[in-house]
Amino acid sequence: MNNPYLLLTPGPLSTSATVRDAMMKDWCTWDDDYNQGVVQPIRRQLVRLATRQPGYTSVLMQGSGTAGVESVLGSAVPAEGKLLVLINGAYGRRMADIARCLGLPLATVEVAETEPLSAGLLSRALAADAAISHVAFVHCETTTGILNPLAELCGAAKQAGKTLIVDAMSSFGGVPMEVGELAIDFLISSANKCIQGVPGFSFIIAREAAMAQCEGQARSVSLDLFDQWQCMERQGGKWRFTSPTHVVRAFAQALTELEREGGVAARHQRYQGNQRALVAGMERLGFRPLVARDWQSPVITVFAAPEAASYDFKRFYLGLKERGYVIYPGKVSAVDCFRIGTIGEVYQQDVAGLLAAIEDVIFW
Repeated sequence: MNNPYLLLTPGPLSTSATVRDAMMKDWCTWDDDYNQGVVQPIRRQLVRLATRQPGYTSVLMQGSGTAGVESVLGSAVPAEGKLLVLINGAYGRRMADIARCLGLPLATVEVAETEPLSAGLLSRALAADAAISHVAFVHCETTTGILNPLAELCGAAKQAGKTLIVDAMSSFGGVPMEVGELAIDFLISSANKCIQGVPGFSFIIAREAAMAQCEGQARSVSLDLFDQWQCMERQGGKWRFTSPTHVVRAFAQALTELEREGGVAARHQRYQGNQRALVAGMERLGFRPLVARDWQSPVITVFAAPEAASYDFKRFYLGLKERGYVIYPGKVSAVDCFRIGTIGEVYQQDVAGLLAAIEDVIFW
C-alpha cells in the first residue's frame, strides 16, 4: 500500500516498504528465535555502529526517545550527584524538565535557540559549580536543526572528569561519530530516526562501567535502566516487560538496510545532499534559513515564515499535504517559522518534488 504523503519530519519519518513489511508477522517474546535471533543481534549491531572500542554495551527501552532520556537521567545521576544541562532549544529544555520532575539536583545554562553550544560555555559552568557530576546536552537540536559541536563539548566534559550524557536522538546513524573516542558515557537515540525504523522504543549505548554504577538508583520501575540491561544480559535479550515485537523486527530490517546503503557515512552523504538541495531551492523561492550554514545539520532545516500579511502556515501546510508532502510547524520561541526534515526514505528527487509543490502552493 502506498503512503498518502511523504513525511518530511525529523521522526517519525518515511520508511521503506520493506521495513513496514517486516511488521507483518507476530513474534513470541519467550522464544530464542526472537530474543537471540533478533534482539541480541540488534544490541551488538548498535555497539558496532557506535564504536570500535571495547567496554560498551547497549540496552533497548520501551517507549519514545523521551522515555529513553528519562531512563538515563533517572538512573545515572546518584542522589549525591548534580546534573548540568546545556540548552539551546526545546529538547534541551525537556531534559531539564525531566530532571526537575525527578527531583534531581540541577544546573542549567541556556543560549539562544539559533546559536550553538560551546566548550567554553561548558567549561565556565563547570568551573563555577564543583558539585556538578554529570553533563547532558542535545547533539542535534531539532528545534532549529543546529548540530552542536560534539567533539569539543565531549572533550571539555571529560577533561573536567564528568559523566557525559548525550541525546543523539536525531543524529545517531545519520551523522558519523565515534562514541568511544569521544568518551561518551551514555548516548540515547530512538528507533524512528536516522536508522529509519518506526516508533516504539529507544536505545541507550553506554560504557559498561557507567551502566553498572546505575544499580539501585532508578527513580522509576518501568524506566530502570540498570534492571532492563541486566535482564537483557542475563536472559539473552529478554525484555523485563512487554516487548514491542513488531517495531523491533522492523528495526532489525532497518539496520540491514543501513548496512546495504553503505553505513553511516553513506547515509550522511545522502542526507547532506537532500538538505543542500532543499536550501538551494528554498532560497530560490525566497525563503530564508534561520541557522548559519556552519552549524546546520542535514537532519532538519528551519525557515523563516514569509512576511506577507496573507501568509498562513496551516493553509500552506494543508496545501502541501494535499500534494503529498508533510512538513513541521516551527518550534523557535521568538520567530515565526516552519521546519522541513531531510532524513528517512527521502532522496533528491523527493526534494525536487517538494520544491515544485511549494512553488505551486504559494498563495501570498
